[in-house]
Amino acid sequence: MISIGIILLIVGFVTGIGILWTIGIVLLVVGLALWLLGAVGHAVGGRRHYW
Repeated sequence: MISIGIILLIVGFVTGIGILWTIGIVLLVVGLALWLLGAVGHAVGGRRHYW
């Protein structure tokens, strides 16, 4: 999810398409939040880790 967010940010920036930029930011933030929760030991979606 983090990598898809970064790819969408780059594509949105290069092409100038605002919706890709917005979706990229949202995916990046959600991916980082899930990664952080999984890293500190909280169960995310029924799993002890998230990747």
